[in-house]
Amino acid sequence: MGFPRIPGAPPVAVERWSDATARRAAVVGGAHAHDFLVLLHVERGRGPVRVDDRVWELEDGDVLVIAPGAVVAPPEDRVSADALMWAVFFPADAVDPAGVAPLVSWRAHPLLAPFSGGRAGRFGGGQRLRVPPDERSAWRAELEALATELAQRREGVAEAVRAHLTLLLVRLGRLEVDVAGALADRPVLAAVFDVLERRFAEPITPVDVAREVGLTPGHLTTLVGRDTGRTVGQWLTERRMREARRLLTSDDLTVAAIAPRVGYRDPGYFVRRFRREHGVPPQTWRRAGEAAT
Repeated sequence: MGFPRIPGAPPVAVERWSDATARRAAVVGGAHAHDFLVLLHVERGRGPVRVDDRVWELEDGDVLVIAPGAVVAPPEDRVSADALMWAVFFPADAVDPAGVAPLVSWRAHPLLAPFSGGRAGRFGGGQRLRVPPDERSAWRAELEALATELAQRREGVAEAVRAHLTLLLVRLGRLEVDVAGALADRPVLAAVFDVLERRFAEPITPVDVAREVGLTPGHLTTLVGRDTGRTVGQWLTERRMREARRLLTSDDLTVAAIAPRVGYRDPGYFVRRFRREHGVPPQTWRRAGEAAT
């Protein structure tokens, strides 16, 4: 499914789902794949959303981000009576028309980094984050402002919509991934990710992780690969890169200073790893983030 573009209108759509509208969306929309990005936010209540082969039980404060290519089914009949959910749909070039090519270079854009965690076997195609209670009113205000601009279409609507979308994505990038929630029914994997979370800044290896959780390296490799589609080493790199992105956008540390804080003793190797994961070196990522905001 492609994003329905209208000449002269910003390529962004916002929907607000209550209990009734969520059920209607499930019936009318059905399961589908798309070539744009999706952000779901639960303002209150709860309800399930299926992404690829996983059903996410979303509740108050949850944000689910979905990258292009995932098969999505809207909220189903178990949506709570008090549910209120927001859905934001947009192609990558809505963020930066001049600098983002849809489905090609969007993964290298700083504001879209959270969406890149939703593919490659990572827990069924989605990635869940949590909005802290004291930030939820700000999220609601940003979503309402975005919806108002799109509905009223006043002079300067394109610039206003892009500005509100940018601020929303900045807020998204500051949230923590809910790995614990994604692995609630898989205690061994939860233990693995606990080790990665506590020790990613150390020069550890997958062998160290296996030793700490009491498994052989071969058994750990098989278990993690079967259930997540990725290796322990790839997940370790993922966690280190997430912290590197945070430091690049929130601190004035040099790249050489960031490297040991994310588990790399050799700054040159850190730069090469970052470039391999993002398509650009750390300094270019930092400049792109500054320009976007």
